[in-house]
Amino acid sequence: MSTENEGTAVPPAPSAPPVPVDAPAASAPQASDAGAPTTPIPPTPPNASGAAPGPELVHAGPAPAYASAEGGAQQGAGGAPQYPGPGPEGAWPPPQNPGTPSYGDGGAGGAGGVGAGGVWGAGYQQPAPKPKSGRGGLVAAILVAALVAGGLGGGLGYTLAKNNDDGSSTTLSASESDGSVKRDAGTVAGVAQKALPSTVTIEAESTSGEGGTGTGFVFDTQGHIVTNNHVVAEAVDGGKLTATFPNGKKYDAEVVGHAQGYDVAVIKLKNAPSDLRPLTLGNSDQVAVGDSTIAIGAPFGLSNTVTTGIISAKNRPVASSDGSGSNASYMSALQTDASINPGNSGGPLLDAQGNVIGINSAIQSTSGGGLGGTSQSGSIGLGFAIPINQAKYVAQQLIQTGKPVYAKIGASVSLEDSSGGAKITTEGAGGSAPVEAGGPAAKAGLKPGDVITKLDDHVIDSGPTLIGEIWTHKPGDKVKITYERDGRTHTVDLTLGSRTGDS
Repeated sequence: MSTENEGTAVPPAPSAPPVPVDAPAASAPQASDAGAPTTPIPPTPPNASGAAPGPELVHAGPAPAYASAEGGAQQGAGGAPQYPGPGPEGAWPPPQNPGTPSYGDGGAGGAGGVGAGGVWGAGYQQPAPKPKSGRGGLVAAILVAALVAGGLGGGLGYTLAKNNDDGSSTTLSASESDGSVKRDAGTVAGVAQKALPSTVTIEAESTSGEGGTGTGFVFDTQGHIVTNNHVVAEAVDGGKLTATFPNGKKYDAEVVGHAQGYDVAVIKLKNAPSDLRPLTLGNSDQVAVGDSTIAIGAPFGLSNTVTTGIISAKNRPVASSDGSGSNASYMSALQTDASINPGNSGGPLLDAQGNVIGINSAIQSTSGGGLGGTSQSGSIGLGFAIPINQAKYVAQQLIQTGKPVYAKIGASVSLEDSSGGAKITTEGAGGSAPVEAGGPAAKAGLKPGDVITKLDDHVIDSGPTLIGEIWTHKPGDKVKITYERDGRTHTVDLTLGSRTGDS
């Protein structure tokens, strides 16, 4: 399975998210204390096993922003592009702006476009913006389409009313209602009304000007906001970070801590307001398939968007990359069919009562892209969220120490795509031992060549799946490991160790 972020394609990787467990970095010797990492977060490797790559996995955000088009249409009020005026009097259709897309077939994988039988917008050509990453052009197209549709509808309505007005119009009495509408707390509208004021649209920008848009939500009254690591990654080293509430109030922010492996980050508002209302956190362990879900985010930069769906599956092993080829994130995810797109990343996934049950992080996507001129693909109803029980633990660690803490078993497992289990390798990364001396796996009697098939009651079909399950636990947790050796099945109890930091 290949992965990408912000529309940047990366080399294909195995369909099961590729990740070794605690494989030490080649340049860093294994630390002796229990708190030191056994391994760095490894790269997401290409599909070395030769298996056919699966669908494309994409981070749900951030949604990149377009740069203004140089030499193109000037922006008018409201951000709608202003196009050249009509041609000489009597000429129709007006001359078209050369070099602009016709949107004939919407591009490969485009959504909502007209097929080969016709061309949408033949009399209206939108200039192609010069993309910085991907959001502004789409927004501009949507605004223009809305204005055109609104003008057309209003014009037709006025004309028909005028033509049919024969002076015998009937005056209707006003409604007795005062126009107020009460929305129950358990409805989608009620949940959205309560949750929206506690969500923010995050804009992250690096020192070189690169960046994009994502989402976050209020975690506490001190101004801490929880989001995805990949949303704020551009601003970690001296970049610019802002958070905007639905009421339009905008605050500068700083990164408190980020966990690349978990894909969780915490930022803090500067000069935070005193009336912050943290969202209520639910219990993701109690979520059931079929439960209603509500997602809030800024898909393609459209802030404060609310979508609905259900929990489609639980414990879905997911690995995703930030596109650099060296940073991978792993989760045992909640799967939802609520519409999630680039820009939704970091936003809350709520249950029907408005409790946060997950953090929207990634989407499964076809590789076409092409919508609105961006290479990013949109929702096909396969979204993935980090369970809130795990995210809460990570966020608390980041607030307290600024660094993530990961559970570990102290063994290196194979990255090969398979369905047989997670095999402990015969050689560790960088020449280290495949089973850490004195580590949890060694104490439990595990050896190179053993194939782990279960962790507690969860079936393990690959190394990445094992990592995702281990990281749903805390260091010190006791788990039951089922493994195979020489054709025989064994079960042992194991107490998870810990390592601190992403490197």
